Formats: sequence, structure tokens, C-alpha cells
Amino acid sequence: MAEQRCAVVAVLGAPNAGKSTLVNTLVGSKVAAVTQKVQTTRALVRGIAMRDEVQLILIDTPGVFTPKRRLDRAMVSAAWSALEGADAIVHVVDAAAHVSGERGADAHAVSDTTAIAAKLKQMELASILVLNKVDAVPRPALLEVTTKLVEEGLYTDVFMIAARRGEGVEDVKRTLAERAPEGPWLFPEDQTMDAPARVLAAEITREKAFLRLHEELPYELIVETDTWEERKDGSAKIDQTIFVARESQRKIAIGAKGQTIKVIGELARKEMEEAFGRRIHLFVHVKLDENWTEHRGVFKRLGLDYEA
Repeated sequence: MAEQRCAVVAVLGAPNAGKSTLVNTLVGSKVAAVTQKVQTTRALVRGIAMRDEVQLILIDTPGVFTPKRRLDRAMVSAAWSALEGADAIVHVVDAAAHVSGERGADAHAVSDTTAIAAKLKQMELASILVLNKVDAVPRPALLEVTTKLVEEGLYTDVFMIAARRGEGVEDVKRTLAERAPEGPWLFPEDQTMDAPARVLAAEITREKAFLRLHEELPYELIVETDTWEERKDGSAKIDQTIFVARESQRKIAIGAKGQTIKVIGELARKEMEEAFGRRIHLFVHVKLDENWTEHRGVFKRLGLDYEA
């Protein structure tokens, strides 16, 4: 029997680079929220992927950008802290955001990516460069972006993928597995996420809220799983609260005659039933808390450093 091997892999990148999509694809199931909005990953999410006798512990980090608020600083600090003790670092880049199209390149994405590459180089941390969303980039432009990033960073390998389609992801997984050090697995073989079910339930509802509300509601919302009740028939009753920062946001989240929150709850319930393999009775409420981003308890539950 082959020796067990295990690697902790930190997945780093600017907001909306596709880190969560890559982690979910590597794992083969949903472990992190995925939306078109930036900063949907607030804390460190650990996905667990298997390849033969190798276990990969994938740390999906919050996007790295220039922080403005306490919560922003805590998220960026958490992202960099994930590198401590990691066996491998994967720097995910949204290739499409770096190419000048009709609206030009995304200046924030380019700036954030350049800053990450420079800091990794300054820290003398070699990483694997993964250019994502390459299916949306012409080949000549892609090579130009790749060349520039390689010059700026300290990379051992370069992969070009389309994580949402799964293209090129297996090559990344194979390379990570091949370089994993010998050592016992840290989790059971059939476990895919290092987080309590109630945390995953909250992430699922938060994702559905973002997807449903699109541009109407900024990022001042969080979902808390208040209670989780096991029932005799094997189902579970879950009560959740969506906290928003302004009364206008509360009205938007609820919608006319409660239709918006009803749809969010229904979409979340269906995905939870798939994720947990059981019937779920979900009850979602919306509450106003203007200062939720300043509460120490919120930071603690998210695994973030309040003093960062």
C-alpha cells in the first residue's frame, strides 16, 4: 500500500479571481460560496480533496485588496495568515480582468494582483500561478498577461484554467498531489469540508442572498444560523437571520409581500438538502443591525481577528 501523503494548500488572490470556484472544483462539491460579487469569502474555508493516496487541505482565503474598514482589514489579514505553515501556495488570477476590452482592464484587479505578486516575492514565498477564466481571453493577450506576471512574481509553475468549466483543474490537482509531503491524512477520506454544518448552511444562504439581490444590496449583510434542531424523522429544522446595516436594505432583502426573502430561503433550502442529504425545514428572517461589522462576536464566529 502506498504511503499516505498530505498537503496544506493556501489559495490566494484578488477579490473575484475565482478562488472559491477552483476550490469547489478541486474538492468536487460545494464548500465555499460562489457569486459574481467580490468578497463573498469572508473567513478561511478549508476544502478537502483526495487524489489516490494524497489528501489536499485547500484553504480558500478572502480576496486580498486594499482594506478600508475593520472587517476588510481582518479579512486581508486572515488571507495572509493562511500562508503560515502551508506546504504550497496557489495564486489565482482573473486573466480576463487583466485584458483591455471595451471598458479596459479592471484597474483594481490589476493593482491587487500586482501587489500580491510583489509581496509574495518580497517574502520569498514561491507559489503556483493559476490564470483563471482563460476561456474569455484571446491567446496573444493571455500570453502578454502571463509574461508580465511571471516577471513580477516568484512562481514555480503556471497553469491556465477555466475553473467554472473544470478545464485545466485536474492538472493543478495532479501537480499539488505529486508534491505533497509524506504524512498521515488530517481528515477522514470522505470528509470534504472542515467546518460545522451550521456554518455551511449560513454560507449557502448568504450566497443565495447575493445572487438574488445582485447590485441592489451592498456587502453589509451577514447570515447567522441561530438554531439547528434535529427531528425524529431524520430531517433538520434550521432558523437563520440575515443581518443588514440599513433599514432600506432590510426592505430590499424582504421584498414586496416577503417575496424576495421567500425565494432566497427556497433556493437555500434546496441546496442544503443536496449538501446534507436530508430534508431541511428552513426559516430565514431579516433583521437590522447598523453596527454588525463592529461586533467582536461576529469576527469570532467568522474566525477573524478583531484587532487586525
